[in-house]
Order: sequence, then C-alpha cells, then structure tokens
Amino acid sequence: MTTLHLQPLTAAAFAPFGDVIEVAGEADKIINQGMCGRHHDLAALDFGPGRAGISLFDAKARSLPYTLDLMERHPLGSQAFIPLDSVPMIVTVAPDADGQPGTPQAFLSQPGQSINIHRNVWHGVLAPLGAAGRYVVIDHISDLPNLEEHWFEEIYTIQN
Repeated sequence: MTTLHLQPLTAAAFAPFGDVIEVAGEADKIINQGMCGRHHDLAALDFGPGRAGISLFDAKARSLPYTLDLMERHPLGSQAFIPLDSVPMIVTVAPDADGQPGTPQAFLSQPGQSINIHRNVWHGVLAPLGAAGRYVVIDHISDLPNLEEHWFEEIYTIQN
C-alpha cells in the first residue's frame, strides 16, 4: 500500500488536470446596475460530440485515512464539480500512463473552490471529507460511452 498526502488545491498545482474555479481578485466586469461582479470564463468546459448537462450529485461523507482503489476518466468531455455546501472534497487525479493512471496526486479543496476536470483525465470518485455534500455537476451528455474505470492492484491510502 502506498501513502499519498493531501496537498492544497491551487490553480498552479491542478493545472495539468483541470481548472480550479474560485473567486480571486477583482471582478472582470461589474454588471446588474453595479451590484454584481462577474468573474468571467473560469474553466475550459469541453463537451465533445455531446451537449452540456447539469446534474445534482448527493455524495456520502468520506474520512481519513481514505482508500483510493479506483480511478475513472471521461474521454468525451470535461466534468465540473460545484459544491452547494461548504464541505471540502478530496480530489485525486493522475496523469495517463499508457492508457491507465500514473501516480495519483491528492488535493483537498477549501470552501469556495470548485473544480473542472479536463476531458480524458484520470480522477477519483467524488469524495466529500467529513460530511455529506451536494454538488452541481456540469458534464458531457449523450448516448455515447463516456466512462473508463481502472481498479488498482495496489491500493493507495490518502492522509493529511
């Protein structure tokens, strides 16, 4: 068993896998009669040959140490997770290594952070830490197959 340690979810560290979506700095535009700041175009959404869909996910709580034994990817589109609650989530991602996940990395989100996982990036399942979480998920919708799973022979344990 290999141990992975959680690292803070930052835009720079997560960039090879997707986008961190969060409000940072001044708004790009002020709209709605000067009452709303628009932080514009924060993620590279990609829906390939399908269409964009919005789903709601209701995920059970996970705890540390957390076992990572499965990763998945979606070859036809990106997948954005926007928490509706202030529950942090464990975000695991891995580079591709000849059609299967390479060495995973584990991130911990903070309240106010959402993510967009780019098309065809290996990632773990939705894992809210410490409490159940509800999420808006924006992803590819079609009748085409858009899920590949990989079960690890040697599992990973994630800790602080």
